[in-house]
Amino acid sequence: MDWTPVLDWLASHGVRILIILAVSVALCFALRKLVPRALSHGVRVTPRLRRKAVKRDLQEADKRAKTLSRILVGTGTVLLVVVAVFMILAEVGINVTPLIAGLGIAGIAVGFGAQSLVKDIIAGIFILLENQYRVGDVARVADVTGVVEEINLRRTVLRDLDGIVHFVPNGEIKVASNFTREWSRVNLNVSVSYGTNLDDAIAIINRVCAAMAVESYWKSVITEIPQVLRVDSLGDSGIDIKILGSTKPMRQWETMGEMRKRIKKAFDEEGIEIPWPHTKVYFGGGLPPTVPLDVQPPPPAVETPPPPRRKRRPPLVPEDDG
Repeated sequence: MDWTPVLDWLASHGVRILIILAVSVALCFALRKLVPRALSHGVRVTPRLRRKAVKRDLQEADKRAKTLSRILVGTGTVLLVVVAVFMILAEVGINVTPLIAGLGIAGIAVGFGAQSLVKDIIAGIFILLENQYRVGDVARVADVTGVVEEINLRRTVLRDLDGIVHFVPNGEIKVASNFTREWSRVNLNVSVSYGTNLDDAIAIINRVCAAMAVESYWKSVITEIPQVLRVDSLGDSGIDIKILGSTKPMRQWETMGEMRKRIKKAFDEEGIEIPWPHTKVYFGGGLPPTVPLDVQPPPPAVETPPPPRRKRRPPLVPEDDG
């Protein structure tokens, strides 16, 4: 068997195919290494970040860079693979022009049949461009709340506190709520009983929050010292006092838990009661005493009157004819 044609083909087309594969692999590797670094550097040195370097943590920039790098790396890898496949088919001798035209027609048909998919992709593009939420944020999308684990052009992946992973198509997202965008809010209500002196209770709460904010650990977490805003409501069992403050992203729940513990301890030391739901019942008058059935006297006897006596009619006397 003459191997000369095979060797000639391998010497020409085989080498080109190997070069195409090698270049594609190298580009994919470079894409995975260089794009995250470039995005991280570009996001960190933006003028907006430089002006707010004191108020805004660089973790926000890292979140955005991580989110965008995943999208760009994934999309770029798919494009490189498609281009490499078409180039290899051309080297093998397959005419790719009809194939490309057929794929275009198929794409149009799929576009009409998969309108929801197109809707998801368009919504995903706007989510990324508007920077609505990033990987690592706590967000509520499509009535699902959790930590954002993944974002792509088609769907958003969240994990809630129970560890359940939710896959939400981007086209189903009407309203997206980000709980950890740049900073987070401490929004806490503390209830006291109606017999409490409100001025004393407010002073104790402000003192506890101020002392907590100057500690070494919490000083790096709290960005705005929590303090009493107002008396929020007069409830059924107590008076609600609202406390507001600011923390770094995702640190508000930890801060509020520590505040609750310290405020409860301070209230116990000062003798301030934290109310609980209870009900008091008042009666307008005293109720007659109840006597057990076994000791109740028998009902009084009722005398039966004698039957009425019938009057006797006098006997009939015959009339005297004389």
